[in-house]
Amino acid sequence: MKLDDHPILILDGACGTNLQEMNIPVQAWDGREGCNEILNLTAPEIVIELHRGFVEAGAMVLETNTFGASRIVLEEYNLQDQVVAINQAAVANARAAINGKANTYVAGSIGPGTKLPSLGHITVDQLAMAYEEQIEALVMAGVDLLIIETCQDMLQTKTVLVTCFTILERLHKPLPVMVSITIERTGTMLVGTDIAAAAATFEPFPIFSFGLNCATGPADMESHIRYLSQHWPGRISCVPNQGLPEVVDGKTCYSLTPEVYAREMHRFVTEYGVSVIGGCCGTTPVHTKALVKALQGVQPKEREVQV
Repeated sequence: MKLDDHPILILDGACGTNLQEMNIPVQAWDGREGCNEILNLTAPEIVIELHRGFVEAGAMVLETNTFGASRIVLEEYNLQDQVVAINQAAVANARAAINGKANTYVAGSIGPGTKLPSLGHITVDQLAMAYEEQIEALVMAGVDLLIIETCQDMLQTKTVLVTCFTILERLHKPLPVMVSITIERTGTMLVGTDIAAAAATFEPFPIFSFGLNCATGPADMESHIRYLSQHWPGRISCVPNQGLPEVVDGKTCYSLTPEVYAREMHRFVTEYGVSVIGGCCGTTPVHTKALVKALQGVQPKEREVQV
């Protein structure tokens, strides 16, 4: 089956917050603590174990452990010469976790990096060159789709999108491309763009889906998802955190239970027509399992989009 043949696509959950809970040997970090992407090379069995937990919970799409695997981020760890190797290994690790399971896909995760062009951190040309390297590595390694996620800057996102479609055309690989922006509790992206402006900007692009991820839980996303339900012509994605982070005994925690998460996502599907669902920070395989159970036999609501 093709991705578009599935009425609902269930993505996996968090990468970083789950890795923090795993027993990772100190030597696996190779002196680069905080660089989750290095684990694709130094501890592939740990990354495969993380992915496998979500496969067993019923996730249909695994995101590669490549959120920060562009040269922009990796050079902060002196790993700029390992971009291709890290992205290739990440795809192989996800494939190993799937182990041939039918209707389960690998999505190449492309994060926002640490330098935003609208804030003068990096030029558009430098940004495009860095993402070209990562995207080509992911595509050539055999991903089924690409996810440009946690987008905070419209200039950054458009640069990645243009770069992405240019590469796909050059390589003759017409892969689906998802775009997921992050809306802060202020009601806008980090650089001040609201959901209406973002939707209008991305509508001309031939993207597979558009939606939100990270920053907040479902409650703070609802008004934005409602807007997309009424105005976005394509598939809508919603990938929330498990509520807002709280610090308990010096440790960051996410309080949204699997049952509440699954209930809220079920409502977004049946009330707003969301058809790509997953979890961001704090989401465990237990959350995914509850989500899969809640969405059995469910169809997204048919929407009437206002032009």
